[in-house]
Amino acid sequence: MTDSRHIHASTYYALAAVIGALTGVLGAAFHLLVERTLSGTHHLPTLLGLEGPMLYVVMALFSAMMFCAAVALVRCFVPEASGSGVQEIEGAMAGLREVRWKRVLPVKFIGGILALGAGLVGGREGPTIHMGASIAKAIGDRFTMRIRDARALLGAGGAAGLTAAFNAPLAASLFVIEEARKVFPYSKQRYLAVILACVCSAIATTAITGTTPYMALTSDYMPARFLPAFVLLGILLGVIGVIFNRTILVCLDLARQVGLKTSPYLLPLILGCIIGPLLVAFPEATGGGESLVSVLAKHPLPIGLLAIVVLARFIMTAASYSIGAPAGIFAPILALAAALGSLLGNLLALIMPLPVDGLVAFTVAGMAGLFASTVRAPLVGVVLVIELTGSYALAIPALLTSMTAAMISIGLGGNPIYEELLKRTLRLAEPPQPPQGSADQCQSHEPTHFR
Repeated sequence: MTDSRHIHASTYYALAAVIGALTGVLGAAFHLLVERTLSGTHHLPTLLGLEGPMLYVVMALFSAMMFCAAVALVRCFVPEASGSGVQEIEGAMAGLREVRWKRVLPVKFIGGILALGAGLVGGREGPTIHMGASIAKAIGDRFTMRIRDARALLGAGGAAGLTAAFNAPLAASLFVIEEARKVFPYSKQRYLAVILACVCSAIATTAITGTTPYMALTSDYMPARFLPAFVLLGILLGVIGVIFNRTILVCLDLARQVGLKTSPYLLPLILGCIIGPLLVAFPEATGGGESLVSVLAKHPLPIGLLAIVVLARFIMTAASYSIGAPAGIFAPILALAAALGSLLGNLLALIMPLPVDGLVAFTVAGMAGLFASTVRAPLVGVVLVIELTGSYALAIPALLTSMTAAMISIGLGGNPIYEELLKRTLRLAEPPQPPQGSADQCQSHEPTHFR
């Protein structure tokens, strides 16, 4: 007997295409607005004619105000919009979380612009992934279909959002299989829908933002005699990835305790007062870090300064993610990894000659390696950085680094970051709340980061 909820394949593919296209348009608009807001933030001192101590005071107050406003939006309307959207989408595909798209869409969009536009060390992919799944939920609710088909559309929307963030449709399609393999209801039709959504998102994104890779780099092939150096890089990143994941979880718990004992706006206020002045004094430690990758590869920094950048971005990434603003973690991971790869490459250059484009290779392979260690998706990491940089000649070094990093991470007992974040979310989740009297009132329950 035919399931009355069965949706025809052509209709299902059409829905996936529409979801992808709409996500691409919204994601590209979000990307451009974040860039323009951040550019305006950097030019704020010039516009206001500020200098001296007052310059740093005003920048501190500005970033603090923007961070607190972003956190307030999340707390008042949709607590699950805090941080990245990946674990929320994986939870929704498993039937453990709900995508409240009417609230998620505006809060992720506006809150993400406020936070990222003021220099928060976060990525735009978190908001776009959650917004893509929200679009899928909004469209899917209008059609009658099997639960597994509806949940697969959430995955397609999330993958389209990742595509829109980085213009990386291949990596986004693989992400569903490698990272979300435990929750995605796989079938050929559903996975084809994911690919179609990513393709349509990429078409819409490139039509608005162009076809140039976001972190365009050029490199020659690495000689075989130099490949063992990338195994060394993978070992280093495997260890750091485990430490990074545990640091993120510790910072989330500390932020929750501070929020409960004092105010959930204390940490955003403090972080804003730190990041605001850094936007002027040390911009390399702020923002998602997309532009930093190209700088490190093309214009290497001194070793001492590179070490400071690594330490600063490690600390600021963990601190930024813990405050509960709408922001992802992909871009900061890639920027941190690029700095680590560049640092190791410069250190090796002190004791042995590097091949042509050796530093570029270390930068690119480093991004794949730390992604593999933290997210535990080595193939996605390799494809993602190749699509982001256009450095197809570095596929072998990136594969060596990412596979080594993943194996070291597993050997040390590390778990994928989004798996840990979802476990934490479910552990802290409260029972359903009764309907609120007004949609514009703050919800009585607290965001996951502060419970």
